[in-house]
Amino acid sequence: MKTITVFKGDGIGPEITDAVLDILKAAKAPLEYEIFNVGAAEYEKNGALIPDAAFASFEKTRILLKSPITTPVGKGFRSLNVTLRNKYDLYANIRPAKSNAAVPTPFPNVDIVTFRENTEDLYIGVEYKMNDDTVQAIKLITRKASERIIRAAFDYAVANGRKKVTCVHKANILKMSDGMFLDIFREIAKEYPQIESDDKIVDNTCMQLVMYPENFDVMVMPNLYGDIVSDLTSGLIGGLGLLPSMNVGDDFAMFEAVHGSAPDIAGKHIANPTAFLWSACMMLEYIGETDVAANIRSAVDAVLAENQCLTPDLGGKATTEAYRDAVIAHLK
Repeated sequence: MKTITVFKGDGIGPEITDAVLDILKAAKAPLEYEIFNVGAAEYEKNGALIPDAAFASFEKTRILLKSPITTPVGKGFRSLNVTLRNKYDLYANIRPAKSNAAVPTPFPNVDIVTFRENTEDLYIGVEYKMNDDTVQAIKLITRKASERIIRAAFDYAVANGRKKVTCVHKANILKMSDGMFLDIFREIAKEYPQIESDDKIVDNTCMQLVMYPENFDVMVMPNLYGDIVSDLTSGLIGGLGLLPSMNVGDDFAMFEAVHGSAPDIAGKHIANPTAFLWSACMMLEYIGETDVAANIRSAVDAVLAENQCLTPDLGGKATTEAYRDAVIAHLK
């Protein structure tokens, strides 16, 4: 049995966490859980966004399954996602977007994996008020962070039979910061002659993604572009409810859905747990439980293909719990 840490989050977080844990149990995943409430509701209750015991648990288990946490817009506390990524040096954010035949979109052949540098760029959150009408934000790009995310993308391509890695940047304008990222990409690409490599300016990338998504395979980029572009790829496959992610470093790994906490539908029992469930499958694969992950993925595919028990975001009327039960019923 492997013990993992679970953060329930807020908004729809508790609902989808319960659904996913029920499916993991039904699939006989060899896991034990240390579960903690985190986020705004926990702060109002106990004065801490993340309890000390929750940090201690993650530092012991080194595996975290984290559901969405509300982040205030324009004020209040800093994103807990960013805090966790920085605190535990989770430098690689990996977001796979793959079409599913059961979810109709104009893009049936999408199979793209985005590697997003996770610890620097504008996400360091350093801003200065120069005067009442002017604010300056700092964009940080370092060789160390650039090298390890780029190398991680190429290593993934080799290990998973991928054919191409594309560097996404804005080096035509940001000639020093993005220019260095691009130079490092070109240096490292020479070490992987079996993998095709190219680069694209970020705005052109967005246009090309919605015109010719089949031309993309693995993409690697600095933090901000990765956040935006990976959300775009989720739109190609049917929405954020279908996009899982993992955040990994040398010592710790965190698995989470890309979507937010959706407080507007919290408590209505209509949230789609698929992205969080697929994130849990990425976690299972990470710890070597590939057969359990494959069983769950197959069950989800079957439910989607039947088109009988889908949550509202996928065009259905099912509750979160009904969808959960349908997935469990299709487990082998």
